[in-house]
Amino acid sequence: MRNGWRGALERAAFVVQGEASAEAITVATMRLIVARCEVVYSGRLSTRLPEALRLLMVKSDGTFMVWSDSGGSKVKPQNWMTPPAVIEEEPGRMMVRKKAGATEDRLEIRIAEVISDVTHDMGEAAALEKEGVERELQELLADAPPEGLRLVRREWPTDIGPVDLMCRDDDDGFVAVEIKRVGTIEAVEQLTRYLERICEEPGLARCRGVLAAEAIKPQARVLAEARGIACVEVDPAVLRGEREPDLTLFA
Repeated sequence: MRNGWRGALERAAFVVQGEASAEAITVATMRLIVARCEVVYSGRLSTRLPEALRLLMVKSDGTFMVWSDSGGSKVKPQNWMTPPAVIEEEPGRMMVRKKAGATEDRLEIRIAEVISDVTHDMGEAAALEKEGVERELQELLADAPPEGLRLVRREWPTDIGPVDLMCRDDDDGFVAVEIKRVGTIEAVEQLTRYLERICEEPGLARCRGVLAAEAIKPQARVLAEARGIACVEVDPAVLRGEREPDLTLFA
C-alpha cells in the first residue's frame, strides 16, 4: 500500500483507447482516493456534482467510480466510467475519457483537497472471482457446451479481461460465451465490451456472443436481443447428470 497524491500512478492498469497523453496511466491494482472535489460529466448530456467529500475508486480493469457517503441503502456510484478508458492526471485535476462512437464521454474531477490516496494490491482477491457457482458452471459448460457449440478454450483473453469460453458453432464461426449465476443487464454490458475487443482481432470480426446463466432477468434478455446476443438458461443438476432435462411436448 502506498500513500500520496502522485505515489500510486506507477502501478495502476487501465486499457487505453484512442490517443493518450504522456500523463495517461497504465496500471494493475486498485486505487482509493478520498478527496473534496467537484465532478463534471460531459458527453451524451452534461451533469455536475458540486464540491463535496467523495471517494474516487479506480479498479484494476480500468473502471472509474465516484462514491458518496449518502443514498441510504442504494449501492450505486454517483458517476462512473467503464473500460476501456484513458485516465489523465495533473495536480488538482483528473480527467477520464472514453470514446462513445463518434463522440467522447468525459469525467473531469476538480480536486480541492486530498484526504487520502492509497493503492491496494488486489491480486489474491481477483483469483477468487470465479469461485463457487460460476466456476462450477464454467467447468460444466466447458465439458458440455451449449447445443451446437464446441469448445476452443476456456478463459479466452482480451485486453480488458478474459471471456469465460470461446467456442465454434456448426458453421465454424466463433462464439464467445459469458457465464453468470444470474444474467443481468450488467452481464450483457460486460459481454458487449468483450465482443467489441474480440471482434478487433484478426479472423474474429464476426464473433457472436452467448450469455449462459441459471436464470436470466427479462430486462437482460431484451437488451441482449437488441445487441444480437443469445441467452441460454442452464441447469447445473442436468449438466452434472443428476437429473434428466425437462421434456418439451409438441402438438
